[in-house]
Amino acid sequence: MYVKTTSRRNKDGQTVRYLQLAHNEWDPAVGRSRTKVLHSFGREDELDREAVRRLVAALSRLLDPAAALAATGSGDLSLISSRPWGGVHALDGLWHRLGLDGVVHRQLAGRRLDPRVERVLFALIANRALAASSKLAATEWIADDVHIDGLEAISDEACYRAMDYLLTIEPALAKEAYFQVTDLLNLEVDLLFFDTTSTYFETEDADEPVARDEHGERLPADAPAEDAVRHDGFRTHGKSKDSRDDLPQVVIGMAVTRDGIPVRVWSWPGNTGDQALIRQVRDDLREWTLSKIVWVADRGFTSAANRRALMRGGGSYIIGEKLRTGSPEVRAALSRQGRYATVRDNLQVKEVNIGTDDRFVICFNPDQATRDAAIRVRMVTQLAEAIEGTDKLPRPERDKLAGVLSTKPGLKRFLRTTPGGLLRVDKKKIAAEANLDGKYLLRSSDPKLSAEDIALGYKQLLEVERGWRDMKQILDLRPVYHRREDRIRAHVLLCWLALLLIRVAETSTGQTWNRLRAELQRVHAVTYTGPAGTFRQSTDLTKPQRDIFTALNVTPPKKIIDLTAGR
Repeated sequence: MYVKTTSRRNKDGQTVRYLQLAHNEWDPAVGRSRTKVLHSFGREDELDREAVRRLVAALSRLLDPAAALAATGSGDLSLISSRPWGGVHALDGLWHRLGLDGVVHRQLAGRRLDPRVERVLFALIANRALAASSKLAATEWIADDVHIDGLEAISDEACYRAMDYLLTIEPALAKEAYFQVTDLLNLEVDLLFFDTTSTYFETEDADEPVARDEHGERLPADAPAEDAVRHDGFRTHGKSKDSRDDLPQVVIGMAVTRDGIPVRVWSWPGNTGDQALIRQVRDDLREWTLSKIVWVADRGFTSAANRRALMRGGGSYIIGEKLRTGSPEVRAALSRQGRYATVRDNLQVKEVNIGTDDRFVICFNPDQATRDAAIRVRMVTQLAEAIEGTDKLPRPERDKLAGVLSTKPGLKRFLRTTPGGLLRVDKKKIAAEANLDGKYLLRSSDPKLSAEDIALGYKQLLEVERGWRDMKQILDLRPVYHRREDRIRAHVLLCWLALLLIRVAETSTGQTWNRLRAELQRVHAVTYTGPAGTFRQSTDLTKPQRDIFTALNVTPPKKIIDLTAGR
């Protein structure tokens, strides 16, 4: 396709040029190509150049940013590169709005560190949010695949130095992030949700045990022996939440607001139990001098010691109770009669008084009860088929089958062995389980919360589970490419800070990060060079992109990013 020019001489002797948009088509009948005129622009001296400019702009929107600028650029310019910029620019704007850059710079004062440490840390965080990769791949991404203001390229060593530095400023950074986020988004912070997960390593060898304090932190080599409370490796075997008990792991905890904003993370050796973690979390956050906080935690934190720790400083808690423990409190709560009150989201609640200081609320979800019953029928049917005809087997073979079934929790729950060694389906257990369908029990120490608030507050614990899912699927918490304990801890902090920026962006815009990232990454920083020098400019913003920057309260990218005069 091309612009065809024809000339004609008028009667007055003036030569007039006419412009046409044409292309050549092959005519098989005559065996040659013919010119076909698609559009006539008219006389060249009367050309509506503004209309042509609008047409070119409209057509260029059908191309990717680099091709569009190349097609519309001047002929004496060469396009050097086109890199995504919108996602980094939006995250950088939030990084500055939260004052996290200021925290890093203030902590740098008086230290002999490269002043670019703040930029390197932000680049590593942006990499987790936009294109999660190893530190080696991140250096290539920063140098070749993205534009970051103030940072053209970095080395592996710079990344590791920045990670080491991050560990020393984490408490100050977390505190600043918490108060900035809650003020920026006007969040309700009366509820703090806490939960843990584990992440495993593709190695069979656990780390060598070292001396640690009560918080699982590694003690210096010259620390007195009596300071050691435990001796454990950091990557070590423990109860895996990823069903990989065969591999060493570390345990990670996260505190989240009711709006899903992660305010802090912790890392512990892989064999640390949930019961010991929450006391450290409470002590660490007590330094922030928060107003009254209601802690919301899952069933792993229900011990009396944990409950006492959460109530220190005037705090209170909402904790799930394990229904199958058979404890006196659980039996008493389930035996109380009373009607359920229907609240939001197909949830029914009733508060029961069992004569203790704590309050107990039974929650019932009819839809979940139906699902629980269907699962139980499937499990019982599978168990009945597995033990059918076993009465005729010798006792050793029945015992062997019982051992196999004991490794399957869903089936083991309904298996009964008679005094004579026969295998039976436990009908009493089935009836007991049916009484628990769709139910869960909550314990709270707060005397003012309504039963509905207790139930809905606990339901929001799903925000932590969503945080773990995004940490593992979007931010690639694992695989972890580090072996040293300090680098693993720093890696977890980078993932947390990336999740923090992502959640602020989602809360501000009402859109998911996947959608935001896809739209923002269409904004490119394009570099041209020519006789006069080199310049970098951003592509024009679409309305959806402008709306995102407005919702984030982040200044949109400037048109001309930088200019370098030629020599």
